[in-house]
Amino acid sequence: MTQQSGKALIIIDPQNDYFPEGKYPLWDISNTLEKIKKAIERANQQDTPIILVQHIASRDISVAPFFNEGTQGAAIHPEITAAAPNAIIVTKTFADSFEQTNLDQVLSEQGINTLLLCGMMTQNCVTHTAISKQAEKYQVVVLADCCTTVDEMLHNIALNAISPRITLLPAKQVI
Repeated sequence: MTQQSGKALIIIDPQNDYFPEGKYPLWDISNTLEKIKKAIERANQQDTPIILVQHIASRDISVAPFFNEGTQGAAIHPEITAAAPNAIIVTKTFADSFEQTNLDQVLSEQGINTLLLCGMMTQNCVTHTAISKQAEKYQVVVLADCCTTVDEMLHNIALNAISPRITLLPAKQVI
């Protein structure tokens, strides 16, 4: 898929373990899921590429608390895959979605210059990706209403921490 805007919607770790039946359910996850699905719908309407980043626990850790390879918890949430069936999937083992992945190559091949980041967890994988050294060559926008973590306070602290360096906007203002 080739698109004209130079934007890509990147959804970080929308995996089953973060939902109510998973091993580490997050705050406001149902509302966040609905907002992400609306962002996907708008991205699809605008022919904006969608990239799903999937965290798989490192094999160096004998038993990680969640996201273990081959488990249902590590799978991307079915409502996300249904909304974005043609999304590119990038697998990672670190908080930074660029670290030891092909994300930068995928973005380059798609002609992307603007990253619209969202997903789980705000204070960890979302912020680490947003402020990654490799992200510096892109315009980075965090879709603040399409992110979540363990509680509202930590979510807000994380967004405030990156706000001097990264643009924070609601999804509907960007896509």
